[in-house]
Amino acid sequence: MPARPPPALPAMANSGLQILGFALALMGWIATIVATILPQWQMSSYSGANIITAQAIYQGLWMTCAWQSTGQIQCKVYDSMLNLPAALQATRALMVVSIVLGLVAMCIATMGMKCTRCGSEDKAVKARIAMAGGIVFVVGGLASLIACSWYGNQIVRDFYNPVVPVNSKYEFGSAIFIGWAGAALVILGGGLLSCSCPGKEGYGRQYPQGKPISKPPSREYV
Repeated sequence: MPARPPPALPAMANSGLQILGFALALMGWIATIVATILPQWQMSSYSGANIITAQAIYQGLWMTCAWQSTGQIQCKVYDSMLNLPAALQATRALMVVSIVLGLVAMCIATMGMKCTRCGSEDKAVKARIAMAGGIVFVVGGLASLIACSWYGNQIVRDFYNPVVPVNSKYEFGSAIFIGWAGAALVILGGGLLSCSCPGKEGYGRQYPQGKPISKPPSREYV
């Protein structure tokens, strides 16, 4: 009887790993976009004794907002980009780069995943394409992580700086936590996509076909 190839369990596990990594990276990429748009990167601190809590000031990458105790919110977009602090400009640039890299990584990973039929038909080539998409995801996630960490470090330094007035100190807003979570998901998903490449031995393995068993010649007895 012909020899049977081993079961395709590693290939199925590899495909599931790619889908899981892509899903995590996609969720992280969406979280990065949400964090970039939200104005709550830093919020006014209430650490002082004479702080008025009738309004809260939020500052983001693109605008600043004032929330009144009556429920009204007024936002104002930054007038001049060149007049902004260097940390804010760098954070803007890194977040935009992270979003663009995430979009490029999704296109690359989609062509290389086993569950899709676009791109090359060679399984080894598709695995390398998926790995390349995972690496781009990791680079984009690192850019977002650096941006959020840099911005957060600036908030901490200003908060503990005795020269900064008490009414000008800020604390972490919700958007920076969303950015950190999105960066972690993108890096994790990109790592799973990068590790899903089984190498040279995973694809293109040819199994020898068994030789058919020849029947002995029939003998006729008289």
